[in-house]
Order: sequence, then C-alpha cells, then structure tokens
Amino acid sequence: MAGVDSDLFVLPEFCFTGYTFQSRREAESLAEDPVDSVSIGRMKELARAKNCAVVFGFCERAPEGLFNSAAFISPIGETRIYRKLHLFLNEKEWFLPGGERPQVFEFHGCRLGVMICFDWIYPEVARALALQGAHIICHPANLVMPYCQAAMVTRSLENRVFSITANRIGEEVRGGFHNIFTGGSQIVSPQGDILFRGSENKEEVCVADITYQESEDKAVNSKNNLWSDRRPEYY
Repeated sequence: MAGVDSDLFVLPEFCFTGYTFQSRREAESLAEDPVDSVSIGRMKELARAKNCAVVFGFCERAPEGLFNSAAFISPIGETRIYRKLHLFLNEKEWFLPGGERPQVFEFHGCRLGVMICFDWIYPEVARALALQGAHIICHPANLVMPYCQAAMVTRSLENRVFSITANRIGEEVRGGFHNIFTGGSQIVSPQGDILFRGSENKEEVCVADITYQESEDKAVNSKNNLWSDRRPEYY
C-alpha cells in the first residue's frame, strides 16, 4: 500500500498468515492476542501514518480458543474485533465460531460493518449490519468458490449499501489441502454497480471515490422503500 492514499483500506482474510493451516497446532502457533499482536501493531502504525482506517483478517488467540477474526483500526489506534460467525469447511477443525452480533464501527461519520468470507452466503449478516446503519460493509475474504462476487452485488443492492470484498489470489497446497483462490476483489455501490473488480490472478490495490451518504437512501422508486416496506412480522 506504499504510495497509495485512502481513507479506508480493506485487506483479505488471514492476510499475513495464509489460509491453509495443516493443523490446529499450526493455527495456534500463528495466532495473535489482539493486546500484543504484531500485525495489529503494524496496522496501527499504517493507520496513524496515513490517517486512515484499516480492516484486515487475522488469526486470533483468546482464552476460550482460536477465532477467525477481523480487526478494525482507526487512525488514533482504536481497535475493534469481529469474529467470523460462519466457519467454512476445515475452519471448523481449527476455530470457534464467533458468538456476538456483528457490529458497526464509526469512522469520520461513516458507519462501517464487518463480515468475513463465508458470512456472505447468509444474507442475514449483511442485513443485520445495514439495519444498524452501516454505510459500507467491509468483507475480508479468502474465497475458493466462484459465487460470492455476484452475490455481494445482490447484498449491496438489497440493502442499499457499499460493499468492499478483499479477496486472495493464487493457490496454497499444504498437508494434503489444496485451495485455489478466486481473486476478483471488488467495490460495489448501493445501486449494485461494480465500481471496481480486480484481477483473478494479479495483486492489485484499487482506490475508488465514493460518497458514503448514498447508503442512507433506501428508496427503490417513488413508492417503494427498502426499510419502510419491510414486514418483519411475517418473516
């Protein structure tokens, strides 16, 4: 990210350790306590130097066990942690699922929601964040299935929010596990427009100019509003 200026950076899931752990013991050896995490420390330095917010995925060590987590870091070093609710495949062998409702973090008037990778397949996660007032959903990911990018267009459209999916490229072959990552990181507008979609096989940094307040307009047309037309008593 050297030489790139932005108010917000979103990095992939497990961006400093790799995704394909061979065992729980290996995951534990790479896990970090947020209190003294080297990764969080470096990201705090970056956030302070660039006066920006950073969202990135990391392997979290906690008293109760290991979590697939994402950290939100503000320019003044405020750190908030989200733990992935929906674990994918072998993640269930190494990690505990998060046990708290997804939260929205405020940054310069903008409200940021965080979800991680396979959370995308559960529309309730994005909806819960949007109902809390999220303008942007930050989505660190290590996607291996080809469906998410298209689905996140729907998540943005059905909630009228921006979404930023930061995904891996390449592949990892370790201990009998073979993961091929789909790339295609993207930024989507509340109208479902793809503002940027990255390569499937090349590392890239993209900066898009957005007006986050666009997410506050939930009108589909002159007679339909995504929020006021909801009928949750029937869901």
